[in-house]
Amino acid sequence: MKKRIDVYFPGGKGVDAKVDGMIIHTDQSVENGGQGAAPEPFQFFLISIATCAGIYALEFCQARELPVQDMALTMSYEFDEKNELCEKMNIDLSLPPEFPERYKKAIVRVMGLCSVKKQIMNPPEFVISAK
Repeated sequence: MKKRIDVYFPGGKGVDAKVDGMIIHTDQSVENGGQGAAPEPFQFFLISIATCAGIYALEFCQARELPVQDMALTMSYEFDEKNELCEKMNIDLSLPPEFPERYKKAIVRVMGLCSVKKQIMNPPEFVISAK
């Protein structure tokens, strides 16, 4: 099945993407010549990893009717500025005090099934062209 994302250039350093009828705005930071009006594309990449782990954790809890009100997820990463690559990503889930101990290992395992992480572990072929 083929899917499509259309990219537009609205001005300045902004680059927008249209996917499934939604517009996703990106910009560059002021330091990189943009207005800082939206996340940079690389930030969206990082955001996709963190939110993917988050949805897996949320769905795990919802399926078991476990509390999520005080649950929070933080992702930190080590970035090699010379090579412009992440070297390590840490995803930490803070659970509510009443979260059952017996589910802690399982929720961590489920977060590791995130489809974004799976894609990174099995990268696609990139075919880049200009017409």
